[in-house]
Amino acid sequence: MIQKIFSYLIPIKIFKKKSARSKMIEVTWTNGELVLDSENTNYSYGSLQRILRYGLRNIGYKAILNMDHILLLGVAGGSVVKTLVDEIEYKGKITGVEIDSDMIQIANEYFNLNQIKQLEIIIDDAFEFVLKTKNQYNLIIIDIFEDTKMPNFLFERFFSERVCSLLKDQGFVLFNTMILDEAHNLRNRKYIAEINPEQFSSKMLPRIEDHNELIIIEKVA
Repeated sequence: MIQKIFSYLIPIKIFKKKSARSKMIEVTWTNGELVLDSENTNYSYGSLQRILRYGLRNIGYKAILNMDHILLLGVAGGSVVKTLVDEIEYKGKITGVEIDSDMIQIANEYFNLNQIKQLEIIIDDAFEFVLKTKNQYNLIIIDIFEDTKMPNFLFERFFSERVCSLLKDQGFVLFNTMILDEAHNLRNRKYIAEINPEQFSSKMLPRIEDHNELIIIEKVA
């Protein structure tokens, strides 16, 4: 409790670990809340939770409450899961795919992710999982970073078309991206341009928390 109080004055680091997948992972008390960070960016809670909350609000909490199954590609500390369960009061199934088992251990220990009964965690590569899953989903949240970098496969047409093929009717993709330079800007616009407009509507929510841009895709046909 003392650490939480003092964190309003200065951040207080309580855990640090080197991970093979995510380099350095840190858990810190900041402004009265626990956050999960990599070496150079926020991974869960803090600004990331605000970013994804904004995207979910744009989709609509009422629409989310009527969904049966949500897929999360990239779990980290699970802040978006907490938003879904605690704030929106979503009751359906959540499947979380995370490649870094160290991350899930930390999420369970510090953020009690293992206490969320409707959440199934699968330790797997998101690309591999998307290729082999036979399920369909109402909402697919893509939030995959390696520190400040995003894997190239996320922006490849093959992957985006496969992700969109997993959507149920009136389903959504919520894709969190990072814009650090003009090349990233062009990458996102190319990604949007390749979405089939006869089956999907798409939009961008730019410059959230300075460097993040959300892409929302909705299956309309």
